[in-house]
Amino acid sequence: MQLTGLMHGARLLRYVDFPVTEVLGPGASEDEIQDLLARHGTIFVKPIFKGGVGRKGKAGLVGQARDLKTALAEKERLYFAEHRHGTTLAKANGVTFEGAVPAEHEVYFSITDDTRYRAPTVTITHKGGVEIEELNKGELATIPFEALTGLKAFVVANALSDLGAPREIISPLVQHLPKLWDLFHHYGMTTLELNPIRLRPQPGGRLLPVACDFKAGFDRDDPRMARLGLPAHLFAGDVSEFEHEVNQLRTYQGQSDVFVINPNGTILAPTFGGGANSLVTEVLGEAAIISSDFGGNPPYEKMKDVARICYRHFLPQTNVLFIIGGKANNTDIHETFRAMGDALREFFAERGPTPLHVVVGRGGPNLIRGFGTLAETCDALGLPYRFFGFDSAISEVVAYARKVDAWMTAGGRDVVARHMGIRPNLETSA
Repeated sequence: MQLTGLMHGARLLRYVDFPVTEVLGPGASEDEIQDLLARHGTIFVKPIFKGGVGRKGKAGLVGQARDLKTALAEKERLYFAEHRHGTTLAKANGVTFEGAVPAEHEVYFSITDDTRYRAPTVTITHKGGVEIEELNKGELATIPFEALTGLKAFVVANALSDLGAPREIISPLVQHLPKLWDLFHHYGMTTLELNPIRLRPQPGGRLLPVACDFKAGFDRDDPRMARLGLPAHLFAGDVSEFEHEVNQLRTYQGQSDVFVINPNGTILAPTFGGGANSLVTEVLGEAAIISSDFGGNPPYEKMKDVARICYRHFLPQTNVLFIIGGKANNTDIHETFRAMGDALREFFAERGPTPLHVVVGRGGPNLIRGFGTLAETCDALGLPYRFFGFDSAISEVVAYARKVDAWMTAGGRDVVARHMGIRPNLETSA
């Protein structure tokens, strides 16, 4: 997820007339907060994090207030709150004040591009408000649907009926949930999640679905995303200088998605393809310096700039330069490898050599030419290397890279340094 919370999510939901609870931003005055309390009785105070930060409620990072004094105290507590999720420490910068929605029923709903079905897929349950992973499989429905026809009302109705959802919630959800397809499809989203949607009683007894939280992921290279007018800093997260530099290279051709996992890692793994990225990131663990996807047939100059930035920031500490990806359909392997090899030559020429072992796993157009070009570079620089083609399982190649990293850490780095004719433990300033 790249965008969480209702600070911006509420505005996006209003584009498609989906009901959402009332939200005030961090600049709300005391009078505005008091008015919100008067209308709703109870409000929730939530920190604003950049990026997809989950499990805030379980970490005690959602405040509840029924009076102005408590609301202001929660604002002070949460405004710059820190939250660790996985290996990342996120810091808030502001809070939202959100009106409580009294309801008996809570619903979880999401749309995502699911690689299992090669189609957009709805996940829904009438037992929302909890971590989706905690539910039994029989308590939620996952239904792929045809993108050309969109999310039809009968898909929602059938899913809720199969789950045995209360009859009184089906009609309101059937009326409103299909609107979310328009938001997902027309604005470059890859994931949209509402949890919970609370069913608020209306005059006359009818229920109204009201979004009480929002999460979304976007295809940053989809031009339709620009229609939303979201500020660029929302997608920066707490970026490092390295991430900021790479993000500046976004163009219509070639992805440049990157995230620093461990700034003290020892395997620099420029990765091509989202599936490969998921596997590599998981298996390498703390040894991985970055998580990345540089696929999409990047042109020579862009790939060389990306490689140059990666090398400048992390190559001196790297044991293994691990270039990995699946079998490409349209990415020119020779062009990408030529660019990465040329950037490596320039780094050694400008900053001096550093002990390094190169491991490559790749497939796709012009693979043999690419291997030949990169091998010439490694030979010229005196670097040991091992190349794997498309017929090698990525999992085995990743395991091999980990073994090389362990060997380099256990003394192999000094062996490589002596082979290259440089001092062992040579450190090049970044």
